[in-house]
Amino acid sequence: MKTITLNVRTPADSMAEFTCAWKTGKSQKSSQISFANPELLWQVLTAKRWELLKILCGAGPISIREAARRVGRDVKAVHGDVTALLNAGILDHSENGRIIFPYEAVKVEFMLHAA
Repeated sequence: MKTITLNVRTPADSMAEFTCAWKTGKSQKSSQISFANPELLWQVLTAKRWELLKILCGAGPISIREAARRVGRDVKAVHGDVTALLNAGILDHSENGRIIFPYEAVKVEFMLHAA
């Protein structure tokens, strides 16, 4: 199953992993997108966008209009959410211009530490 991991990591940790992968030629994790803090993660991954990802999981390339129909929302609002998810690197465009979520599962991980 092709899974993407959305996690919270400091920029320094992300750079250290990148540097290690660059030097060794081997990535630590195959598909991950890191956010600098939980607030940024939740700013990008809102409840409506999470709902959108659920219907896109395994759906293949679809139009924004079809995605809006499936979630029962306005096309303009879904377009805004798609744009945010594209900018975050979570969604892609297919060759024919449709949107695609090329994963079958999403894993979200972060740790909350005591203050």
